Amino acid sequence: MPSFLVDAILFDMDGTLIDSTPGVLKAWEVFAADYGLNAVQVAHDAHGRRLYDTLREFCNIHDEEKLQSEIVRFEQAVIDGGPVALPGTLALLQQIGAGSPESASGWTIVTSATSLYTRQALPLCGVPIPPLGLITSDDVTSGKPHPAPYLAGARRLGADPTRCLVIEDAPSGLMSGRAAGCKTVAVCTSHARESIIQSGAAPDYIVKDLTHVSARWVGEVLEVIIDPYDA
Repeated sequence: MPSFLVDAILFDMDGTLIDSTPGVLKAWEVFAADYGLNAVQVAHDAHGRRLYDTLREFCNIHDEEKLQSEIVRFEQAVIDGGPVALPGTLALLQQIGAGSPESASGWTIVTSATSLYTRQALPLCGVPIPPLGLITSDDVTSGKPHPAPYLAGARRLGADPTRCLVIEDAPSGLMSGRAAGCKTVAVCTSHARESIIQSGAAPDYIVKDLTHVSARWVGEVLEVIIDPYDA
């Protein structure tokens, strides 16, 4: 199995570390009824992007006060849906946490969700808040696929983006990580392998889920071992 060394791992959250699909679909069903949308299509098209951007685009909300209130309403519906940790998440984070040198960059989360939602969802799933904090949609003005989120994640850790690994499930996030100069690994938790390939996201590796990724510290760098998802 291939392996490589990185200074830090930057994780997406929804669809990578945790599964909030039932709540997201329910929320889009409600919003689709309110705004005359196709719930299945908009849920697919919005995945991996900031809710701020998708509600503006699909629901045509441009009043800032209403937009913020609708973001809160949407995210509460997702929380009510009961997000859970995806297979391999807790084991991989335990591996990263085990024997981590104090001076090491380690890991963080770079999510398109708001800080309010993120800090509610992670504890529900048993996922710890990263030691050096995380990056949410509140921290950037341009969302994925723009490189800004993952560049901000690398800065948060004091790491060189070219020495970071991005793990993502959505093509928009993979494109963001690649544009930031990071190595990228796609997990097939929300998109089929062929869909990721056809998206043009061009990840360095594709795996079925995080049970096919492991990590261990080698001095102050992380060795990441990949079990690729081959056709």
